[in-house]
Amino acid sequence: MSRSFDFTVDSSVRVEQIHSAFAERDYWLDRLRKFGGLGRLDTLNVDTDGSVTAVVVHNLRPDGLPGPLSKFFPSEWQIVQEENWRAIGGGRVRGEVSVVPHGAPGSWVGTALLTPRSDGSQLQCAATAEFKVPLVGGKIEGLMGRMLVQNISVMQHFTAEWITSHA
Repeated sequence: MSRSFDFTVDSSVRVEQIHSAFAERDYWLDRLRKFGGLGRLDTLNVDTDGSVTAVVVHNLRPDGLPGPLSKFFPSEWQIVQEENWRAIGGGRVRGEVSVVPHGAPGSWVGTALLTPRSDGSQLQCAATAEFKVPLVGGKIEGLMGRMLVQNISVMQHFTAEWITSHA
């Protein structure tokens, strides 16, 4: 079973500014530092059409997770997060994100659409969390989804601040 989550996050910066930031190595390194420095930028590819693929690898320990969730993870585990962003016309950018933990029974996948607004941009997200553990999987998927929504909102705020400070 899996749980789906749809949400939007508004930003004060323009779509093209966000897309441009995603193509910058310094953006990813600063983002990793800001959020605990537990990961590394494994891959950053920017194609000639402006499409961006970033792969971040996080080496984690379960002691930072909420109690019920930490029981299902080994003492050390790895999360591979891949983000793909590409312009699709009309000033919009489409994103695809996957988060796969190695050594644990869960995953997140999602699509995002960055659209222009008169006061900046809006990120529209559709995400699915899956945690394959009988009886408790649904509750943990709900927790994973709430964490995802909160983290994406914080990440968009960081991105706007990063763009403003690097203008």
